[in-house]
Amino acid sequence: MIIIARKVEVVPFCEQWATMFAKEAEKLKQVFGKECLRIDRIGSTAIPEMSAKPIIDILLEVHHIDHVDQYHKAMAELGYQTMGENGIPQRRFFQKGGDERTHHVHVFPAGSEHIVRHIAFKEYMKEAKAYNRLKISLAKQFPNDIQAYIKGKEAFVRETEKKALAWYRQKQRR
Repeated sequence: MIIIARKVEVVPFCEQWATMFAKEAEKLKQVFGKECLRIDRIGSTAIPEMSAKPIIDILLEVHHIDHVDQYHKAMAELGYQTMGENGIPQRRFFQKGGDERTHHVHVFPAGSEHIVRHIAFKEYMKEAKAYNRLKISLAKQFPNDIQAYIKGKEAFVRETEKKALAWYRQKQRR
């Protein structure tokens, strides 16, 4: 197997990524119909203000992973290349756009640990970005009042700390 190197391009966050996801999600709902339980936006393009490779990552949760193979032709008609598990057991992976990738679709069976992993990572990173925005906003709002700045962060820090501790403890068990 010959592996061809592709150029790595990371670009600033683009508001259009949400629209691109929504349009593609509608097409995927049409293809997978009742087999589809959930469609979610994952990866760096789903995180506001995060720079990313401009490839829309889509998570699709299905009733039965073995049924996904019957949708290969329909996915090809949408421009997707079927990549099989592509290194992750119990996943079906599709890519669109050839060397100039535009979309990745990660299909997992209902209840897969990989669904939780992808969603948790996205949400955790969104919290980090939200904290950054909060700090900038509070600094502008209270440029000469450190106590108000600190008080403005308290609830967010407390809630995020709970999530971070749970994440850290889980990581330590591995």
